[in-house]
Amino acid sequence: MNHTVHYTVAQANAALRHVGEVLDRLRRAREGLNDEEVRSLLDEAAPQNGGGEAGRRVSESFLALRSGLLELQTLEIVLRDLDRGLIDFPSIRDGREVYLCWEEGEERIEFWHDVEAGFAGRQPL
Repeated sequence: MNHTVHYTVAQANAALRHVGEVLDRLRRAREGLNDEEVRSLLDEAAPQNGGGEAGRRVSESFLALRSGLLELQTLEIVLRDLDRGLIDFPSIRDGREVYLCWEEGEERIEFWHDVEAGFAGRQPL
């Protein structure tokens, strides 16, 4: 087995609100890293003082991104696609490890797939 934590459907459903909040934080952090204005200011300021305000904003975004990813990793929740909000929860089904699969916008966990199958192999619960 790949994971030490395995979720029941009820446990995964209970975690969805929190997972949605983490996805929002991750997206905001990514936007901070991709902000063209901040990057431009950082390029201008870097030779003099290490980046000043722009450097602080990029650092905060990086740390927020790292924190969100570590939070999911600690919970053993697998982020597959940040843009789509595609998440896998490790679970046990018929004695073998599988993933409970959720995509942002779905009200609850309704699908699962084999570890090797990925999203294309989703099956209804």
